[in-house]
Amino acid sequence: MGIVLTSMPSSPHTTQRPPAPRDRVRVRAVAPGSVGNVGPGLDVLGLAVAGAGDAVVAERRPRTGIELVDAGHPDLPTDPARHASAIAALEVLRRAGAGDVGLALTVAKGLPLAGGQGGSAASAVAGAAAANALLGGPLDAGALLAACLAAEEAVAGRHLDNIAPSLLGGLVLVRSLDPITVTRLPLPATIADELAVVLVHPAQRLRTAEGRAALPASVPREVALAQAAQVAALVAALVAGDWALLAGAVEDRIAEPARAPLLPGFVEAKAAALAAGALGSSISGSGPTAFALARGRAAGERVAAAMVAAYAARGVASTARVTAPDLVGVRIEHLAPAD
Repeated sequence: MGIVLTSMPSSPHTTQRPPAPRDRVRVRAVAPGSVGNVGPGLDVLGLAVAGAGDAVVAERRPRTGIELVDAGHPDLPTDPARHASAIAALEVLRRAGAGDVGLALTVAKGLPLAGGQGGSAASAVAGAAAANALLGGPLDAGALLAACLAAEEAVAGRHLDNIAPSLLGGLVLVRSLDPITVTRLPLPATIADELAVVLVHPAQRLRTAEGRAALPASVPREVALAQAAQVAALVAALVAGDWALLAGAVEDRIAEPARAPLLPGFVEAKAAALAAGALGSSISGSGPTAFALARGRAAGERVAAAMVAAYAARGVASTARVTAPDLVGVRIEHLAPAD
């Protein structure tokens, strides 16, 4: 499968990471969460967000294959063949021609399960990046995307809109899965410094497979055209730093209407967000997390409070955090060998 990875001119906030030395025996990779779709960009847009993420510590072991020391959560499978981080790490070994290498993985989940914040993607990215670092970095970003896609397909569905931003950071456009063609779009300082991303997680779970099953098999032409126009408007607004254009561009006429009935309180929370001054609001990925965009931290805090109150009025408990775009993506830390 061919892979094409393109990048627009880098933001001054982008951090470049040097290749890993080949003598490391233990590393830790931390991958940020993400907002999939970012409203109208169903499966084609993703935004990495700062703060919570999933971490994987990988170390060499004498036996070949992958050992999952800790799955990261009691509800996650301990079988490496069913865990996103282990599947991605094993795929890295396969692609790097390192089938004789053994790795032990310890996962720490910072993202909610079935929460719509890119948790399975972040686990896959952290597992793949950690394995690659231990091998000395033989795989490039495109090959890592492919390894993570194999894991995501096995546990949540074949899509890159969470994987790509978690790996690369920032706002990413997914043009194609076969071949993999993604573009990391630049976010100017006016957006990167001021954009508040509000994430409100109700006390609900919605598996990605359930959210995807709710999608319509086809849509009317006028809906498809309107959706394409909104994707273009959203990308143009974020890349150009056009706040006026951004207001109203987060409008999803395909996934949101289909998934909203599965998410009690979302409709009220979105209305509350817009009334409190949000530039736009929708479902993060498949849900249940709702997101909103606002200009400035103070505005974001007001929007978050309004959304939590709206959920509470429906009898749904929720938690909120106000964060910002993550422009770095996965981070690698080299650790001393365990005692």
